[in-house]
Amino acid sequence: MTKCTIEQFEFPGLKRRQIISQFSGGAITSDAGGMLLRQIDRRLGLTKSVRKVLHDPRRQKSCDHSLLSLVRQRIYGLALGYEDLNDHQVLRNDPAFQTAIEQDSELASASTLCRLENRADRQTALAIHQVIIEQFIASKTSVPSELVLDFDATDDRVHGRQEGRFFHGYYDHYCFLPLYVFCEDQLLVSYLRRSKIDGAKHSWAILSLLVKRFRKEWPDVRIIIRADSGFCRHHMLTWCERHNVDYIIGIAKNKRLKETAAKLIDKAEQDFESSKEKQRLFEWVRYGARSWGSKRWVIVKAEHSAKGPNPRFVISNLKRDAQKLYDDLYCARGDMENRIKEQQLCLFADRTSCHAWYANQFRLLLSSLAYMLIEGIRRLALCGTELARAQSSTIRLKLFKIGAVIVRNTRCIRFLMSSNYPYKVIFQKVAQRLCMT
Repeated sequence: MTKCTIEQFEFPGLKRRQIISQFSGGAITSDAGGMLLRQIDRRLGLTKSVRKVLHDPRRQKSCDHSLLSLVRQRIYGLALGYEDLNDHQVLRNDPAFQTAIEQDSELASASTLCRLENRADRQTALAIHQVIIEQFIASKTSVPSELVLDFDATDDRVHGRQEGRFFHGYYDHYCFLPLYVFCEDQLLVSYLRRSKIDGAKHSWAILSLLVKRFRKEWPDVRIIIRADSGFCRHHMLTWCERHNVDYIIGIAKNKRLKETAAKLIDKAEQDFESSKEKQRLFEWVRYGARSWGSKRWVIVKAEHSAKGPNPRFVISNLKRDAQKLYDDLYCARGDMENRIKEQQLCLFADRTSCHAWYANQFRLLLSSLAYMLIEGIRRLALCGTELARAQSSTIRLKLFKIGAVIVRNTRCIRFLMSSNYPYKVIFQKVAQRLCMT
C-alpha cells in the first residue's frame, strides 16, 4: 500500500516555538491579481477577437477545452510570468487562474497547449496581426492628428535546430531577427524573420499596409516613420516621398558624409578646445548616395567632448529646426527599445523553442497579446498612479502576484487577500476603473 505523507520543512524556532512549513494550505494562490487580466480582456475584447479569427479543426464534441479558454490560458500565463508550457501542468489546477479564464474545473494540459501552437500557420499570423491593428484603431477615442511609427529589429537567440535559424555575424550567434513596430507604447507588429536577411527587409511592405489601413480610417492623419540607420533604404525613402509619409531615420556614417559636414565638425572641435566643455552643433546638409539619383536633407549633429568627436547623421523630409528634430523627435525612438525589452525579458517573446517556424511566430504573437493586456491596464487604469510608467514586470510583481485564499461554493467565489498587501489602494483603483463601462 502506498503511504502518502505531507512534505514538511522545519526552520530554526522563535521564542521556544517550532517553525514548520508545509504545502497543505489548500486553495491558496499567489496570482490573485490575475483577475485584472480578465477584466482588461473583457474591456478590450482581445481574446474573443483572436478566437474569431483562429481555425479550430478539432471535433468539438470530443473537446474538453474550448479554443477561447486555450488562448486565454496561454496569454494570461505569459502575463503572469509562466513562460513554459510545463508550468501549466500545475497551474491548470490553480483556482484563481481558472476563475480568471472563466472556468471552474481543471484547465488544459501542456500537451493540449502544445498542439494549439503547432497548428499555427501563415494565415494565423496574418489574422492575429489584423486583430492587433483593429485593437489599436479602436483604442483611439478621437481622430489622431499625427501617428509616429517606430520600426526596429532585434535578435532572438536560439539554441536548437529550429526552422529558419541562421548565424548572424553582428550578434555572433544563431538567432531569428524579429521586426517590431510600435506607435508610442502600443504594439502594431511583431513579425518573426530569419536572420539571414537585410535588417530592413519587408519593412516598407509592412509600412505600406499600415499607412493604407490608417488612412482608410483617418484620411487626414499625418504619419511619421522613425527608425535607426538599419532602415535607411532608398526604396523605403522613395515610397514615403511618393505617398506623403514623413520620415526621420538614422543614416550610417561614411567618408562622404563626414566630408560634407567637415566644417561643422571642425568648429565643434575648436569650440571644445577653447571652452573645455562638451559641444553639440546642428546643421542641415544636402547628401545623396550614388544609387539615389537625387540628394536629400540630412541633419548633422557635430558633437565633441573629452572623449573626442562623435558625429551623428539623421535623414528627414521634415522641415523644422535641426536640433529640435534630433533631440525631441529622433532621440525619443530610444523608448521603443524599452518596449522591445519588455516583450523579450518580461513576456518571453524570445521563448521561440518550437521546431516549426509558424509555431514560433505564434509564440511571438502570444507574447505580444500578453503585452497588449498589460499595456491596456497601464494606459486605461494606472494613469495618475505611481505605476503609470511602470514596466510589465513591475506591474506583474506589484498587482498580479498577490497571495490569497480562495473560497468557492455554489453561490460565490471569494478571494481573501492579505490585509497587509502594500498596494491595495492602487489595486482597488485599477479594479474600479476597469469595471467602469
